[in-house]
Amino acid sequence: MQRKWRIAAHDMGHVDSLRRATQLPSIVAQLLVERGIDTPDAAEAFLNPKLTDLRDPSELPDIDRAIDLISEAIATNKQIMIHGDYDADGITGTAILFRCLKLLGGNVTYYIPNRLQDGYGLKCKAIEQFSKDGVSLIITVDCGIASVSEADTVKQLGMQLIVTDHHQLGDALPNAAAIIHPGLPNHPYPFAGLAGAGVAFKLAWALCQNKSGSKRVTPQLRTFLLQAVGLAAIGTVADMVPLLDENRALVIHGLTSILQRPVPGLAELMKITKLSSKKELISEDIGFTIAPRLNAAGRLGQAMLAVELLISDDASRAASLADYLHQLNKSRESLERSVYLAANKQATEALDAGWEGALVLSAHSWHPGVIGIVAGRLVEKFHCPVLLVSLDETGVKPGLGSARSVPGFNIADGLSACREHLLSHGGHAAAAGFQVDPKNLDAFRSEFCQYAREHIQKEDGQSDLKINAEVPFSGLTLQAVEQIERLQPFGQGNRRPLFCTSQIELASAPKTIGGGGRHLSMELMQHGVRLRGVAFGRGHWAEDLANAEGMLSFAFRPVINAFRGQRNVELHVEDWQDPATAAISDEAQSMSRVS
Repeated sequence: MQRKWRIAAHDMGHVDSLRRATQLPSIVAQLLVERGIDTPDAAEAFLNPKLTDLRDPSELPDIDRAIDLISEAIATNKQIMIHGDYDADGITGTAILFRCLKLLGGNVTYYIPNRLQDGYGLKCKAIEQFSKDGVSLIITVDCGIASVSEADTVKQLGMQLIVTDHHQLGDALPNAAAIIHPGLPNHPYPFAGLAGAGVAFKLAWALCQNKSGSKRVTPQLRTFLLQAVGLAAIGTVADMVPLLDENRALVIHGLTSILQRPVPGLAELMKITKLSSKKELISEDIGFTIAPRLNAAGRLGQAMLAVELLISDDASRAASLADYLHQLNKSRESLERSVYLAANKQATEALDAGWEGALVLSAHSWHPGVIGIVAGRLVEKFHCPVLLVSLDETGVKPGLGSARSVPGFNIADGLSACREHLLSHGGHAAAAGFQVDPKNLDAFRSEFCQYAREHIQKEDGQSDLKINAEVPFSGLTLQAVEQIERLQPFGQGNRRPLFCTSQIELASAPKTIGGGGRHLSMELMQHGVRLRGVAFGRGHWAEDLANAEGMLSFAFRPVINAFRGQRNVELHVEDWQDPATAAISDEAQSMSRVS
């Protein structure tokens, strides 16, 4: 698949103006201007977000109504059920509200559906069981906004429902007692990008203010909220919402909270993964270390244990749970490798046969807990929407599907357009889930791929690699990369800067590393400057790179690798090209290669 390297054009007048006004290094000013941040005030807010920058929770819809309902339930000792989702966002949000309500004296318990048996979101069967168990109030976390019929069931059974969610709205809103969602239509809340855990944190904050009788909460509740910021940061990074606006403040201060005041279970998980020895954490520590272990529990049908890890104050129990989740993640990695190999083969065959638009792949042997991860990896490789369906071995249960998209194509809208073939669906622009009757799978595949062909623009997807600037190795000093790190946290909406350079030689043959040789390690040299490069998920490059002759060009993200007290610049390689075979487009001012 051809990838074009498009180097961003820069308004150096704006860059120089911001640099002079702020005394920022030129590279930082350039990257800020490219992000639309071109005034000193905007730069200060972006680089140094404060917790006080968070909007007061009272600005969210229905928050006052929710506080009244929860306060009344606590005062009368009514049973409160927190119904979360099984991913890291839902798990952390559930833990935040559970800890909060327990601290406030609530009669509270929690429930996370089993991903493999129950599927996503509220289900009438679970609601009926809650009623039998004496539950009076249900609070959803990271789900519920599309649960219209389920909300009616709650009401019919004499319970009340508070929905806290951030997912894409359906055609109608559920008839709930309160709906706390940052993206409700006709509501003035200015930032719809909060994660489910972020919404849960805002509700917990409001409850603490109400309990304290003022905006300034009591010391005990303040300590809780500072811990909760760390949990909210995990959910925010894990759910890949934009790390902009309020989310920057949540994550920056949450990373400090995780390191300085983690809940017991998180402290144990950090010991196992060696994060506790770090002097500071970055968003990638959440995305690649903490979140996968929480998600592994959900993917393998044991999300309730992940919540227990985050709410337990028993050090021994927390240590056991942390070790168990660590082992679960190893199992998840093994399952993922198996599914990836099979799905990649199926995808290649489909493309060779001329299939276009999207890839809708299916098999009976695929573990439904890992198909979402594999779909994401295949999107990176094939640059088109990918939907994986795990079919029931007996043919009795519906197929469970996970979908991942390319930039510019809203996959939730695509599922909605084909909903006549589906049993259920939900999600947002980049990722979604669905259930399908196996008898309807072929019809769904055909219609969805047709929809994708009609709605994906030529410029959509990842075939174009947007590069911030050309930078030689000599410019990648430790001091320069430390300045770039000031733009942290990196993630959705604020990607780690991507640079490129040419005239690179391989100092030694590239080596595959990691489980199954999934990753690639290489030593790169340019004009005497030697840097280590790592290409994650690109082990399949090894043979092509080893056979390449002459000087090469690389696209990479510079990072600082701290190991045994030594800090060195390392490159996370995104792409490479052989100038001898690359097509260069003067019109697009881009470089490309077949990879």
